[in-house]
Amino acid sequence: MTTDTLIDVVDLTMGWDDYVLLEKASFQVARGDVFVILGGSGCGKSTLLRYLIGLETPLSGHITIDGRERPELEVGEPPFGMMFQSGALFGSMTVGENVALSLEKWTRLPEAAIDAIVRSRLELVGLRGFEDHTPAEISGGMKKRAAIARAMALEPDLLFLDEPSAGLDPVSAVELDELILTLSRALGITVVIVTHELESIFKIASACVMLDKESKSIIARGDPRVLRDRSDDPRVHSFFNRKSVGH
Repeated sequence: MTTDTLIDVVDLTMGWDDYVLLEKASFQVARGDVFVILGGSGCGKSTLLRYLIGLETPLSGHITIDGRERPELEVGEPPFGMMFQSGALFGSMTVGENVALSLEKWTRLPEAAIDAIVRSRLELVGLRGFEDHTPAEISGGMKKRAAIARAMALEPDLLFLDEPSAGLDPVSAVELDELILTLSRALGITVVIVTHELESIFKIASACVMLDKESKSIIARGDPRVLRDRSDDPRVHSFFNRKSVGH
């Protein structure tokens, strides 16, 4: 593992009991990368994300984040932020209250300081003034951005996003891609994303790994634009060069 490596996955085998979903997978995520986990349906993309954040225990192999193996959430603050696929905002709370949750749990900041941080995080994602709205009162794209604001509340250096563009209209998806790039470039945050959206992958990803359901392995790694243009693997070529419906 190099000093620029933030996440190091070595010989990871994931699955349950006798069922193996991914076998002996190894890859690294460099600090500052926008790193994408991709592949076809059922290959284990979102499951791999669960292993990376410690919600699942590997059958074998090792995962280290910033030199620590399977870091546990310790008193103080968690080592990363997470946005789940649906956004997972609590509908009974306002947007501001959702963003404040981790601050209330992991810090002893006074209410005024928490309120100020909530406003700053919402402004960062373009939701200034929406503190008192409920999730039901905002659009799907705004929900995703609010979920990112909540994941960013404690200023983590590492952010995990599960299918951030899923269910969004094209304009909202582009806006979310631009937000992700801003977080990475302006703030130096490392972002790990699960997505199958090719336009988004080519726009924001600096590196990727591609999972394959049949072989239960990683079949490609590197810059997605290079893989698209130069890969000799027909599975990789087909994935990256598939045409949109109607073309």
